[in-house]
Amino acid sequence: MDKSETESFEYQSVTTLKGVGPAVAEKLEKLEIYTLQDILFHLPLRYEDRTRVVPLGSLRAGQQVLVEGVIEHSEMKYTGKGRRSLLCHLSDNTGAITLRFFHFNKTQQQHLSRGNRLRCFGETRFGLNRLEMVHPEYKVVRADMEVEQSLTPVYPKTDGVHQSLLKKLSDQVLQKMQQDSLPDWLPPAVMEEYDFPVLASALSSVHRPAGNTRPEQLETANSRAQQRLIFEELLAHQLSLQLSRQKIRRQRAVALLVAKNFIPGFEKMLGFKLTQAQERVIAEIFADLGREQPMLRLVQGDVGSGKTAVAAAAALAATANGRQVAIMAPTEILAEQHLLNFSRWFGCENCLLLTGRDKGKQRQQKLAMIAQGEVPVIIGTHALFQDEVVFSDLALLVVDEQHRFGVHQRLALREKGRNGNTVPHQLIMTATPIPRSLAMTAYADLDYSVIDELPAGRKPVTTVVVSGSRREEVITRIKNACEKGEQAYWVCTLVEESEFLQCQAAEDTAEKLDRELKNLRVALVHGRMKQEEKQAVVERFKNREIDLLVATTVIEVGVDVPNASLMVIENAERLGLAQLHQLRGRVGRGGRQSACVLMYQPPLSENGKQRLAILRETGDGFRIAQKDLELRGPGEVLGTKQTGLMQMRIADIVRDEHWFEAVKQAAQFILEQHPETVRPLVRRWLGKADRFVNV
Repeated sequence: MDKSETESFEYQSVTTLKGVGPAVAEKLEKLEIYTLQDILFHLPLRYEDRTRVVPLGSLRAGQQVLVEGVIEHSEMKYTGKGRRSLLCHLSDNTGAITLRFFHFNKTQQQHLSRGNRLRCFGETRFGLNRLEMVHPEYKVVRADMEVEQSLTPVYPKTDGVHQSLLKKLSDQVLQKMQQDSLPDWLPPAVMEEYDFPVLASALSSVHRPAGNTRPEQLETANSRAQQRLIFEELLAHQLSLQLSRQKIRRQRAVALLVAKNFIPGFEKMLGFKLTQAQERVIAEIFADLGREQPMLRLVQGDVGSGKTAVAAAAALAATANGRQVAIMAPTEILAEQHLLNFSRWFGCENCLLLTGRDKGKQRQQKLAMIAQGEVPVIIGTHALFQDEVVFSDLALLVVDEQHRFGVHQRLALREKGRNGNTVPHQLIMTATPIPRSLAMTAYADLDYSVIDELPAGRKPVTTVVVSGSRREEVITRIKNACEKGEQAYWVCTLVEESEFLQCQAAEDTAEKLDRELKNLRVALVHGRMKQEEKQAVVERFKNREIDLLVATTVIEVGVDVPNASLMVIENAERLGLAQLHQLRGRVGRGGRQSACVLMYQPPLSENGKQRLAILRETGDGFRIAQKDLELRGPGEVLGTKQTGLMQMRIADIVRDEHWFEAVKQAAQFILEQHPETVRPLVRRWLGKADRFVNV
């Protein structure tokens, strides 16, 4: 921090505020609040309207309102389990409501006695015979008591940091902001183009909206103040990733040149013809690889679109130039699948698999082969991250199923393959289609390509949604399919996070299905089995020695059995759309007409109905991903390890997609014309969360 920052009020420590000692400061750190600026940019999640008292006679269930009335009488009610509750009947000259308290002390009972006038804030709900509020906030009314003059902000909080504290602190900082000038880092040209208010005014309006503003007006985030802050937050994220991109672009990579007549020979090696989409994406990759700048390309492709073949083309470009390629997969099953494919194409002697189960002498031998450059194609899991893995001449890094790895891991891998002054090219792949809005925000440091065509002969998978009460029909369907020589999956899901419980449920289901389908060969695979056991079961399934494979979601990626034509997903309502789409992608990989049965436990919520309906209606992964983004948010779609990037303070990447193009242009303008504003802008919004680039 330079001298100008220490003198500027926004960079002062929160300990300069009244009521913040070392203990409170430590609690505020959990919210990443260290300075006065952090308080200003700790923005409200929503608002409560305490600016007007609502007559009791006009109340409806589900409202959050401020009411006032006199207590007619209070009574204690006891339940059969020995629990007690205090009921207070409040009335004004228009109607009445019941206040219900489960926890109270003697002082509170005195406040809640007959004849006292109370002002209460809470949510109304249906009671036994009238509307009630459960544990409302309340005050005994004094003669001079006024209502709030502005909407009450509700801030993100944590243990030991309550709303009252956050409001007091923001009051102090807003007052300081009026006395001292707050730097506005948006260039005047950008401010004028979009008619944005100045920063201090926008912050004041968002923290303390005017009294005549209704909460529902702010929910849509359409005010000029909100739009100003949304734009700036999206801009800060964009700048952070663009800086990261610039940093890697300043490094050098080895140019990997490819013969112009590459495709025919490559197709001969593969044994099948590429789609036009695959050829287009391969051409984009080769254009990147031919430069002495590191490639940073994300390839998105729906389930079954042929991403592995595209990765193989890139790998061949590296090995043909005498260099190494590393392919990283999130699971051992997927890594094994890659080993199988790449060994078939490149030859077993040219491929090596490194996973966490490699121990002792075998591991040391593999590490030596990698370090000495004896093997050009290295396939592995997270084990490739480990310090003792040293590459001889790594020119290309392929990361499969990117969303399973954190952003910080992706950036750390750039340094892993450093060789003198050069770093490897990077090809990032995902079978989870990412909506354009999310890709533009989360992957602004990457170029990206889309494989938007399926191989010829692929038939769409028919999807049906059935209640668990129709389980017998589903079992009959499995029996009929398997008797025709087809194979099936039965996927078990549990709402519990415990892997042990999920595996136990899968074991119980497998035993039950084995009894019910006596003439079929039933087997089980789950996450707690040893890797050798899992792989052996999957191999038997591929070799048609198993008719029905019962599994947990461990088979989501990496299991490729063309003869499998039926997928049953139990408790489908418990999984995200992207995961259901991935699981469905395990069937329909051969020439047969395939089906996926989504079995749910009634009653199904409205959200659940919407989610399962979209899967029944379409096999378009991008449409499904967009719906998943709308229903669950970016953190879930990208995977929990990504959420640090996507924890926006006021922006919403679904709602605010209309700003993305303008934000991208503004970022480029600022980087070129106003580079001095980049660091403070990024720091203001990302703070210590800016883990992706050191600015």
